[in-house]
Amino acid sequence: MKQLKLLLAVTLLCSSCFSQTKSFIQLDSIFTLLHGQNQFNGEVFIAERGKIIFNKGYGFANEETKSRINGKTIFELASCSKQFTGAAIVLLKREGKVNYTDKLSKYIPELKFWEDVTIYDLLRHTSGIPDFIFSMDNNWDPQKIASNDDVITFYSSRKDTLEFKPKTAHRYSNTNYVLLASIIERVSGKKYGEYLADNIFKPLGMNNTFVYNRRKKAKKIENYAIGYVWAYNSFTKVTMENPEYNEQRVYYLDGVEGAAKVNSCAEDIYKWILALHSNTLLSQREFEEMTEITQTTAGSPIPYGFGLDLRKSENKMAFGHTGSWDGYSTLIYHDSIKDRTIIILENFNQGANAVTNVFEILDGRPLTMEYEKKIDIEEPIFIQFTGTYADEEGNEHIITYKDKHLIYNSNVAQWDMRFFPYAKNEFFAIRQGGRNGVLRFSKLDNGDIKLEMLEYGSLIGQGTRRNKS
Repeated sequence: MKQLKLLLAVTLLCSSCFSQTKSFIQLDSIFTLLHGQNQFNGEVFIAERGKIIFNKGYGFANEETKSRINGKTIFELASCSKQFTGAAIVLLKREGKVNYTDKLSKYIPELKFWEDVTIYDLLRHTSGIPDFIFSMDNNWDPQKIASNDDVITFYSSRKDTLEFKPKTAHRYSNTNYVLLASIIERVSGKKYGEYLADNIFKPLGMNNTFVYNRRKKAKKIENYAIGYVWAYNSFTKVTMENPEYNEQRVYYLDGVEGAAKVNSCAEDIYKWILALHSNTLLSQREFEEMTEITQTTAGSPIPYGFGLDLRKSENKMAFGHTGSWDGYSTLIYHDSIKDRTIIILENFNQGANAVTNVFEILDGRPLTMEYEKKIDIEEPIFIQFTGTYADEEGNEHIITYKDKHLIYNSNVAQWDMRFFPYAKNEFFAIRQGGRNGVLRFSKLDNGDIKLEMLEYGSLIGQGTRRNKS
């Protein structure tokens, strides 16, 4: 009997090892493919039931030094920073220093004209406050790095009206979390980053997590991932403010904190998820408040808690967030029922996260073709499709060729969107988040070439290029 039990235990162990090995191979093959097709550069970390089942980096953290990405590589978390801002407000409420129903004007009287906005509204994006990223676009000196106080002064001088009455709608606005960070500072007497470090990062052993403004206060950080984009009409990676890309917004907003600017690594983020899952930092009641799905005054559900997107049903409870800023793309996801954590950190703005395939592999479901596989074709095949395609409304779709890719632009916008071939007349887009996009070409009887632009299989645009002969 003992031998039978031992044999059964060994069989189950081998079966489990085989399953995990198979999952690892499948996951690795997906991200290796994407990396090879310029669709992924970053870190993938997956854990289930308290065990790390996948932890691997792809590509370089720094294009100059060629240092490689690993589980301890530090990335800017972009909007995934908001969950830490939300948790800090929970801790301040525990200390009796704030209440969720308090009005914004109690802590930031400069904005008293937004009288009906509460801390709850800021946390859940029901305030109606406009997004500072867009408001300051053409109304700020791009040579000056703004701070949270500058954002407050900017709005206090303009006295912008709210976009809707608080609680009547749910609309994401980064300004909400900038103001929450300012409330944290005014109430605690500490800098935003200092408060997070003292009350969240250090207690949880998140030793590689901190608030960092890499343009305002640059410093040397070991194993740090630089955020990259492609220079226009090139496959050279540059930072966004580089003249070859020239996005100055990331420079002059570098000092604004709360909605972004937390930097961390996958292993530290997992410590944070474990703390939330086990109520190590927050009590069960506090966590339930943080992840409560509420409603607008019209009864529409608000699937957003305190810096967390929420998915709840009879058999599901999941929370997390995504982020995109300054060449970084981030995803943090935790399924409380399956005790499954997925962390994907990228330092390339056109990265794909392949979450559909990740879920399929982890759940043992058949794999779908989420991303097409690149094929090798000769340069003349690319060249035959270049040119200007016009539609009946006068729109022009401009196709050029560069390094085994077609590049799409139009007469109204510089899209600089790259496409690789997966068939001799069909090309797949390299887009942020891996969004589906296809260029399909077909030759007409009169020698003209027809262009069809598809997104998730639906036609979104088309044009014809007249026969060059």
